[in-house]
Amino acid sequence: FAALAADVATRRNTAETLANMQQVASSSYQVEFPESTGISERVLWPHSPAERHGMEDARFVRFVHDTGEVDYYATYTAFDGVNIAQHLLETRDFCSFEVSPLAGAAAVGKGLALFPRKVHGRYVALSRSDRESNAIAYSDDMRCWPTAEQIQTPTQPWELLQLGNCGSPIETDAGWLAITHGVGPMRTYALGVLLLDLDEPEHVLATATTPILRPRSDHRDGYVPNVVYSCGGFAHGDTLVLPYGVADQSIAVVTMSISELIGSLTPL
Repeated sequence: FAALAADVATRRNTAETLANMQQVASSSYQVEFPESTGISERVLWPHSPAERHGMEDARFVRFVHDTGEVDYYATYTAFDGVNIAQHLLETRDFCSFEVSPLAGAAAVGKGLALFPRKVHGRYVALSRSDRESNAIAYSDDMRCWPTAEQIQTPTQPWELLQLGNCGSPIETDAGWLAITHGVGPMRTYALGVLLLDLDEPEHVLATATTPILRPRSDHRDGYVPNVVYSCGGFAHGDTLVLPYGVADQSIAVVTMSISELIGSLTPL
């Protein structure tokens, strides 16, 4: 940093490069909790300047490496009061956590969600880099996500304003099951579904033409009314267990049959 700082006045773009390097360095850190603490006592608070106003919407995934080893990752939104950025959280034991910023056009904005394994030797993620549609992004190192390929645009009334994902896809024999959210009139949120090809996840096999979950009448009041929103679920046998936020005020859980859910989708 000192060598670059000396060249600020004489080399073009040096100041910008130096600022970017300082931001990456300040956003990378590690947190350790004693093993003797309970998991509910291990709270991650904003640590870097990029997070000074919040760490939001963490999308956790159990990731199985090609070697069979397991790590737990989460992508989340860091908010400094003005700007948002995607950060990566890594842990193997939920005692030691490493945080680093993500880069690339596909990691801009909110809502990056990692797949639970590599596909054809590359990391894969759901992206909403354009803030309106769902897309697929690939990365060689899980840190840089250069491009995203659009796979779904708003077509239904309940998703007219924008689309997004509700966490990492779940692998099934029929394909990758991705829970999505759509924002419609009066900024009312509803949850939908995509079924993606296992080998080519940018290929959509089927979709839900009606929401699988809408806000109820008692969801009309709250910090953000008319919102149901999830950052991820999991499969327990044939049951999808999906925790979700209600009006940014409370948490609920919905369960449904995975096979029945897939059977209800409309093939494309």
